[in-house]
Amino acid sequence: MNENSIELNGLNASLDKLVHHKEKSTVKGTHLHAFIYFISISNLSDRSVTLLGRKWILSNSDGTTTVVEGEKIVGETPTIEPGETFTYNSYHVTHLSATASGSFHGFDEFENKIHVTMSPFQLDVPDAEPEGKQLS
Repeated sequence: MNENSIELNGLNASLDKLVHHKEKSTVKGTHLHAFIYFISISNLSDRSVTLLGRKWILSNSDGTTTVVEGEKIVGETPTIEPGETFTYNSYHVTHLSATASGSFHGFDEFENKIHVTMSPFQLDVPDAEPEGKQLS
């Protein structure tokens, strides 16, 4: 995160649900796996916040790291008022098991740069499971 950004007390991001879906495509003989995640970002602070983007770090089981950063969150720059929650779903595609760590950044109503991190969650590539199996 930017060193001038604060983690706003009361702004929380959490994983609501994680679903594994084995992709039908194969790349270089490796099956790809999509992990669909459902996230809620709740604003329990005393100020409105606008989220501008996100950053995901995937710590892969082979020791490599994949970083995914971008503007917006599923095409939106949501403003979350005190007491409100923004929910969305998206996905990561991988052929390896990984730990996903996410954060979101933006600014509050006073133009302070803010961010919120969420607890890491595990993307476990199964040996052989039926398509569309829900993991949680």
